[in-house]
Amino acid sequence: MTSQNNRLSRAAELVGRGWLNTGGKDLHLGDFRGKVLLLDFWTFCCINCLHILDELRPLEQEYADVLVTVGVHSPKFVHEADPDALVAAVERYDVHHPVLDDPELTTWQAYAVKAWPTLVVVDPEGYVVHIAAGEGHVEALRRVIAEVVSVHEAKGTLHRGDGPYVPPVPPETELRFPAKAVAYGDALLVADTAHHRIVEIRDEVVAKSYGTGARGRQDGQDATFSEPSGIAVLPDEVAREVGYHLVVADTVNHLLRGINTDTGVVTTVAGTGDQWRDGSTDGPATAIDLTSPWDVVWWTPANGVVIAMAGNHTLSLFDPRANTVERFAGTTVEGLADGPATEAFFAQTSGLAAAEDRLWLADSETSALRWIEPDRSVHTAVGKGLFDFGHRDGPADQALLQHPLGVAVLGDGSVAIADTYNGAVRRYDPATGEVSTLATGLAEPSGIAVHGDDLVVVESAAHRLSRPVAAAHLVHGEAHQVRRPPTDIAAGVLELTVVFTPPPGQKLDERWGPSTRLEVTSSPPELLVEGAGVGTDLTRKLTVAAGVTEGVLHVVAQGASCDDDSAEHGACHLTRQDWGVPVRVTDSGATRLPLVMGGLDERPEHG
Repeated sequence: MTSQNNRLSRAAELVGRGWLNTGGKDLHLGDFRGKVLLLDFWTFCCINCLHILDELRPLEQEYADVLVTVGVHSPKFVHEADPDALVAAVERYDVHHPVLDDPELTTWQAYAVKAWPTLVVVDPEGYVVHIAAGEGHVEALRRVIAEVVSVHEAKGTLHRGDGPYVPPVPPETELRFPAKAVAYGDALLVADTAHHRIVEIRDEVVAKSYGTGARGRQDGQDATFSEPSGIAVLPDEVAREVGYHLVVADTVNHLLRGINTDTGVVTTVAGTGDQWRDGSTDGPATAIDLTSPWDVVWWTPANGVVIAMAGNHTLSLFDPRANTVERFAGTTVEGLADGPATEAFFAQTSGLAAAEDRLWLADSETSALRWIEPDRSVHTAVGKGLFDFGHRDGPADQALLQHPLGVAVLGDGSVAIADTYNGAVRRYDPATGEVSTLATGLAEPSGIAVHGDDLVVVESAAHRLSRPVAAAHLVHGEAHQVRRPPTDIAAGVLELTVVFTPPPGQKLDERWGPSTRLEVTSSPPELLVEGAGVGTDLTRKLTVAAGVTEGVLHVVAQGASCDDDSAEHGACHLTRQDWGVPVRVTDSGATRLPLVMGGLDERPEHG
């Protein structure tokens, strides 16, 4: 590998506003000389980035004396650029490595990153040796790191020892980053997420707890959860039949758990514990992989529990009586597109609320409030797409939200929205089509519950529940767009190439047909004259319209690779990534667009 250093790129300096998890010390690229450096470009709104944090933990332990992971936090939303919000996120998600705060995307641009998450491996001499975007790269990274360690140990350029991580000391609070709350008789049920438990609150104190507080996936009375979020209360007749009263979205475990509130017994009712990447979405509930279920709600028209499957931008339906799970809506393409449920695009749906005639949902990554009719048609009330957000009231087609995570139906039929990154509660009135602001100054409100006459808000970053006095007023704030710079492309033929090289010791898996898949769509659809659709080749000729000046290319790619014939017990791995690439059509734009899913792109970007 080091014999190739004459054609590898030198790693760029790590530049940002400051560092976290280093004990107050600023670090530089030279401080990592002699170590294998893994840069994780992430932003804390991104569910795929949160998956990567969990995927990397065993790798970081395995190579603890030679590998240093640095999270490069390059924010998508304005709120994520707030340094206090980043400090909270690093604690919330148990980030156990140094984090560079990159609010201006300086280091992001220096490494030509095009998607969250992106991983970059830098060898002990400071050369970039591997790039990977998306999830499912742990085995590839393990092989790359093992090869780098072998080469540089032989050269004497590898230095073993501790890294620069210094853990912060978290404060003690009764709740820790709670996510959701629901009314349960005269009590409130709260997902005490960072304490890995569900608590029952009466008279403002914790009266009962389900879960020991340890991270895990144990069933029984001494049950454990891993960052639980949404809670659904089953109808009485259904609860009597199935033997449990609550369904909990056990998010990081990729499971649904059932709780019998009479006995305190917790059971696993859906999911395998493995994260869905490809394959079946319909079948026996405990035989189907789930992916980061974020919220759940019983919806009578669907006769089951609808699941906000944030991890792959879809909704699923769990039938507790039949013990089945099926795809309810969405295609796995991230975006905002209405229509029949099987064709609609969603973007990290994170909040659900059921009315008799509508299922309301908060689509966080498109900053949208949407609903589904009983005929499973999908509609948007507020929201413009992946890159537009803000805090603006008024007519719904002009109103803006910023990464909402929760919704609740009020007594008058209007909808309260936990407008998380605006620190606000908003109200949408379906009768008038108007949006107003009910409360501001809240610390990342992530859930809302109607409890008697009160509106209860889960202030996640303040570790508490609050009952703000709702006073409708109008906010005419600025409109914002994601600050990620667009990629300039030329009208006419554009060569799209997804770079995917199997890691050392593996080859493409062609045993049951093509090992790769590529799906391309665009917003607006008229951006592409030709080339949209699904195919198996990772290189495709697109024809870009001359009359459209800007848009978004939606690209979903996957590749299957297996150990080569020399491996005694071969294993196969699926890598998958979706990109939403903002593009601008210019006369001097590129005629080739490379997107690196795994490996290094050695071809020039411009034709």
